[in-house]
Amino acid sequence: MLSERRQRRRRRPALSCLECRRRKIKCNRNEPCAHCISAKLKCIYRVYSDEPVSQLPLRPGISPAGTSSPSSPSSHVPSPSVTQTQELGTNRPITEHDTNRSGPQVTPLPAGTATRSSSIRGQNDRPGTIVLGLDPSNLQPHISAPEAEPGLVGILQRGQNTPAKSSVSSPMNGLSENGRDILARQLGLQDSQIIFNKTRILGWSLRIGTATEFAPLIACYVAAANTAKGTLPQDTEKGALYAQIWTLLQKCKNIARSIKLGRPSRWLSYPDFDLVPPEREVADAMATSYFQSFESTYRIIHAPTFWSEYRRLWDCPESVTTSLRLKTLLVIGIGSSLSNHIDSDPGFRNIVPQWVYAAQTWLSGPLEKDRLDITGIQIYCLTILARQIFSIGGDLVWVSSGSLMHMAMQIGLHRDPKHLPGMPILQAELRRRLWATILEIAVQSSLDSAMPPRISFDDFDTEAPSNSNDDEIDETTTTLQSHPRNIYTSTSLQLILLDLVPIRLRILQLLNGLHSELAYMDALALSSELTDKYRSYSSFMRDNERAGVTSFHRNLLDHLVRRFLIPLHCPFAGEARANPLFYYSLKVTLDSAMTLISPEPDEGFSRLMAIGGGMFREGFRYAMTVITRELVSQVEARRTDGIHRRNSQDVENLKKAVKDMILLSLERVRQGETNVKGPMFLSMIMAQVEATEEGVPCDLRIAQSGKDSLELCVSLLEEQAGSTPSPRPSNVGLTPNSLDGGYGMDFDFDLEFLMTDSGFA
Repeated sequence: MLSERRQRRRRRPALSCLECRRRKIKCNRNEPCAHCISAKLKCIYRVYSDEPVSQLPLRPGISPAGTSSPSSPSSHVPSPSVTQTQELGTNRPITEHDTNRSGPQVTPLPAGTATRSSSIRGQNDRPGTIVLGLDPSNLQPHISAPEAEPGLVGILQRGQNTPAKSSVSSPMNGLSENGRDILARQLGLQDSQIIFNKTRILGWSLRIGTATEFAPLIACYVAAANTAKGTLPQDTEKGALYAQIWTLLQKCKNIARSIKLGRPSRWLSYPDFDLVPPEREVADAMATSYFQSFESTYRIIHAPTFWSEYRRLWDCPESVTTSLRLKTLLVIGIGSSLSNHIDSDPGFRNIVPQWVYAAQTWLSGPLEKDRLDITGIQIYCLTILARQIFSIGGDLVWVSSGSLMHMAMQIGLHRDPKHLPGMPILQAELRRRLWATILEIAVQSSLDSAMPPRISFDDFDTEAPSNSNDDEIDETTTTLQSHPRNIYTSTSLQLILLDLVPIRLRILQLLNGLHSELAYMDALALSSELTDKYRSYSSFMRDNERAGVTSFHRNLLDHLVRRFLIPLHCPFAGEARANPLFYYSLKVTLDSAMTLISPEPDEGFSRLMAIGGGMFREGFRYAMTVITRELVSQVEARRTDGIHRRNSQDVENLKKAVKDMILLSLERVRQGETNVKGPMFLSMIMAQVEATEEGVPCDLRIAQSGKDSLELCVSLLEEQAGSTPSPRPSNVGLTPNSLDGGYGMDFDFDLEFLMTDSGFA
């Protein structure tokens, strides 16, 4: 009986190691696996015979004993008597005696031989990384050379020098690696290591610009920075270009500082905000524009109630409260973002940010309880939306959304009105709409900041608002009949976004959770669920164009939904060249990116993308990274395959997309953006692509295009500085550095994932 059991064949091959199979626990199938590392056990895999084998498949150049084969480039390096692996948490190297004592046999590898890192995640979820056969300097980076650049550039350079996984390994093995580990390997980081960007943690989902395709650009930027230290290349022509690039960057930074001195946020004394609306005709048009655009997705205000209060502002301005005045001015200001009037009236362009700052000041203090009501929540939502539209601290919305969430829960918006004391139907519906809007703000800001959304479905029971139009409900309404969901109303678009909140929350938890692991199958399942559900809503919006759905609505919904797919698939898309099983991720990210930068023709939405910060800037940044990386990859692959002289529609489409992004990034500078790295980066990418196609060295081309782009940006910034109001007298005696924190360029639309200022100031 025993012999029959031994001869019985398994129905499927066992992929776990022997120890994990014995203990009946999940094995991550690394070599060695995480459990065996943490338990200090020898990790052995048994393949289709009774003979145990370990470390399968073998890496090229490494023999089963751990020594280099004769064909290995490192075969002439003798194996050290002491392993190159350090004991985790100490600076003491692990000796052969230690390995024999602790259990697993760690065989020394030649110095500099890179192997795969294995994450340690025990029952306590304590993150850590042990790297076998890796030089200790890679485990604990130490930058001592004067020419080494600290900060993100050093990390990027180390990440680009990290060897790719062996192509001999089975592609199926790559599917077991989660997104966090893939990004760590690409960056050359330990699993628990984080990156500080200035004062902020750079989240995992923001590290998508670390591709080797951008290495020539990073090298150019670092070389330009080194000219400030007197380090010049032997090539005098390139050295002159690098020096000019750095001089122009510093000039842009100084102009940007002078521009920002005139902003209300830099005034130390309490400013006298101008809270007077524009002339009635202009105000009417802009308020109407707001309700036709943003209020469709962010349901904040009941339109009939607002217009009643709006008329009172003009008829009896002295009787209007500060809160009502601020709410009205914010509506007018947000609507102005889609109007050409803001271009023709420079005075109005400068007054709108003052309204936003005034609202933020009113919300933050003094600490009065009259802010803690529905009107205060409405002003808070409008302020957050305006800050993102006009790039006023748009990258800090996640911080503000937390405060907004707390205020909303304090007044009970997280509880459905049916659980609260009796209230009019209008108030109940307004509370449900506001809570849905707050949820949308929370998920969008979580994606932008790579931080947890800080909300779950266990924290609230507020139901979805009814599918009804604003004119069907007022203060006297006692019964409300909701329309079927296939009937378009002024609440339909908000209900679509609310239906997609659960899927997007699950995506955010996998992307931004502290101990979460994004498996490829999870990414496939979530993206499939999101796209399938959104596809049905897209057809609904096309079918209701006559009912009021505009191209602006479709573009805005596309931007709010599709951009979640890019960071979800980006870790795996970066592996698609080496592992074709990840090709779907590459396709999803590229399709999503092209959709974001090529929306339906709409003048208002085009203006929004030219001035918008926050979530509008982030969507553009993700798309820019994906498209430029794919363009460089395709051009290099075609050159390698010898087919670069043949026409390729895919390459031409990508080139056109990059050229369109160059125009858009320059328009952003013209419209008030002070960061010039966007157009500079895109221009350098095009130079790299053209040089690759022609088969010539790209260093000189990249440097020349960077210099030309910066010269254009200097002229645009000087023009912008000429229309900026002078700083208030209270700023006298303060230097730009003291107001600017020493950093100069805005974080908004900043390419800190690629070209950091850290260490170069």
